[in-house]
Amino acid sequence: MRCLFSYMPIVAVAVLFSLFSCQSKKGEKQSGDVRLPEISVAYPAVDSVVLIKSYPGYLTSLQTVDLVARVNGYLQQVAYTPGEIVKKGQLLFVIEPSQYEDAVEQAEAALKTAQAQYDYAENNYTRMKEAAQSDAISTIDLIQAESKLEQSRASVRNAEAALSTARIQLGYCYVKAPFEGRISRNLYDVGNYISGSLQSTKLATIYQDKKMYAYFNIEDNQYLKMLLNQSKGKHSVPSDRVEILFQEPTSRSYYGRLDYLSPNVDLSTGTLSIRAEVDNPAGELKSGLYISIRLPYGNREHAILVRDASIATDQLGKYMYVVNDSNVVFIAIVVGLVKCMDYAMMPSGYIRYIIHEADNADTDEGYDNIIIGASHARSAINPVKLDEAGASDNAYI
Repeated sequence: MRCLFSYMPIVAVAVLFSLFSCQSKKGEKQSGDVRLPEISVAYPAVDSVVLIKSYPGYLTSLQTVDLVARVNGYLQQVAYTPGEIVKKGQLLFVIEPSQYEDAVEQAEAALKTAQAQYDYAENNYTRMKEAAQSDAISTIDLIQAESKLEQSRASVRNAEAALSTARIQLGYCYVKAPFEGRISRNLYDVGNYISGSLQSTKLATIYQDKKMYAYFNIEDNQYLKMLLNQSKGKHSVPSDRVEILFQEPTSRSYYGRLDYLSPNVDLSTGTLSIRAEVDNPAGELKSGLYISIRLPYGNREHAILVRDASIATDQLGKYMYVVNDSNVVFIAIVVGLVKCMDYAMMPSGYIRYIIHEADNADTDEGYDNIIIGASHARSAINPVKLDEAGASDNAYI
């Protein structure tokens, strides 16, 4: 969300400064020619703006998964190029599978044996049951035949479970991509022994970065202020379009959609966590990048706007030089500035210090040459409070 205002034209006028040299002795002044430098000035713009506050944050991928080894063996193959985009299900790593293939064969053989024993026990029980009906065998023989049948059935189930486990272990030898994404470099080269059975061993990381998450924190009082403005109809935070800025310019502009607000305030920081989803079609954005999120929080009618380049800063704070209709030049000490693109919104009032009256060449103030940007004159004269109306009538340097 950008600030909404129109640019006022910059007006260049000649401001006459009387330049004085320092007194060589008390009560004596050296005479000299008066130079009339031309100073470019501009008039402040007055317009309605959307108040925006920037919050530091960081980016993470929409989905991040560590690819791990879960079996032991030598790494036989790395089947991808680090940094490339891989498809879902694509083979990435192969860990020596021979011992696990043998385990599968053994489990298959054990299952066949158990199945054969079960078939024999089932047939034997069927015959014994028929014989028991004609009293050819005792009840005890029938019970024993039934017991062997149940044991054989349990053996088949155990063999099936063992075969399933063996096949799963064999599958772990082939590490595949769980989704389409960009993959990091391999942490182990071919030939290294991987111990993954007792504790999973990380092989690489895959990132789903077609979309990114931008996380940032907002102060609890700022959140309440936005809720108040929204309830009064002054401003509604656009959840579908918040601007994302970076430390350096990017090839395109990025905007996010707010999709998560923490259900509680962090008591240690007094902030709420907010998340925005950001499209990343070109793959420029990377997980871990530090960003700034510009979040609108209110409107200001008839705001006084001056160019950001006109605001100077020294050890005492921010200030600018102002010229009024009487050619009085003064320093305006400003606090609470709100940045709006290449403009700055002035607060409702600011402090000024008169430093020189240009139309009074005989003044005995004893100033040195007035140099734009000099800070020595900031300690002069008593401060005077200005209101918005008074400030908007003044030009600034």
